[in-house]
Amino acid sequence: MPKKALIAMSGGVDSSVAAYLMKERGYDCTGITLKLFDSESYSAADKTCCSLDDIEDARSVCRRLGIPHYVYNFKDSFARQVIDRFVSAYENGRTPNPCIDCNRYIKFEQLFHRAEELGFDCIVTGHYALVEYDPGTERYMLKKSRDPSKDQSYVLYSLTQRQLSKTVFPLGEMDKEQTRALAERLGFINARKHDSQDICFVPDGNYAGFIENYTGKVYPHGDFTDESGRVLGEHKGIIRYTVGQRKGLGLALPHPMYVKEKNLAENKVVLCDNEALFSKELLANDLNLIFADKTDGPLRVSARVRYNQPEQPATVYQLDGDTIRVVFDEPQRAIAKGQAVVLYDGDLVLGGATII
Repeated sequence: MPKKALIAMSGGVDSSVAAYLMKERGYDCTGITLKLFDSESYSAADKTCCSLDDIEDARSVCRRLGIPHYVYNFKDSFARQVIDRFVSAYENGRTPNPCIDCNRYIKFEQLFHRAEELGFDCIVTGHYALVEYDPGTERYMLKKSRDPSKDQSYVLYSLTQRQLSKTVFPLGEMDKEQTRALAERLGFINARKHDSQDICFVPDGNYAGFIENYTGKVYPHGDFTDESGRVLGEHKGIIRYTVGQRKGLGLALPHPMYVKEKNLAENKVVLCDNEALFSKELLANDLNLIFADKTDGPLRVSARVRYNQPEQPATVYQLDGDTIRVVFDEPQRAIAKGQAVVLYDGDLVLGGATII
């Protein structure tokens, strides 16, 4: 009897090709599209996901492949685990990464449990990454995609050993053009569909407007100050600013200044020169290690503190079971609370944590 694979299908080309590849490997495949929020007002041209067009695209691919397709309604879980966390982060001066939360709490927690309950042997997504078993350590390892320009390992660092043991990323050995070319050869409707580029529930990029509409709150104006406390002007609500931001401050300043931090207690946004944005170390908690249960003394790594940042050499010190200190060889710009620090050794993802 063939093994059963549950394919998470967004309606995009990547997950569609992943479904085809799993069927070619002999798996009994079922496509699942997750309904995560009300997006009927959006179309595929908005470069979002979860729209009615996306569901129809996924269904079309499944029909072409001859596999069943279902839609699961995870809107309540998505609102609680992703949107509410996103809002809370901005309200508390952090910079969230909702794609990490969606992978952690929705795709690889709730959908993973649903797949186990229904007797599927593995869960499959269109992420560009690799899972390999290391017989030496008897652990499953997360590795970068063979295509560095599409590697998505940064947003997958939270996967546990149990999840990795039942997860397949069929596109890990491919590049994007190979994926699109294969989709075109197969006649998939979404072969040249745009990739989702923005946060799916904020397709216009207006995070502050979304938060105000979602919460019904009005976030009060306050002072912009420099590091000495001198008032430079008025900000329009603390949720509108992130560490490192220069554009959109609405100030006429004699030289460029950037957001350094947000003082929640006094409702102030502190600005600084570019040089003051650099720091050599950070603390992070909510640690997930993949390569081992814990580090054995100081660990040399390369680390990223944001999705598109080149990796930087650093030393990691594990302070307890949940917390690490990362000391970089060279100062890093605009390290933001709420973002993830992800640790690498070459192509191997060692783990990661949330910057505090």
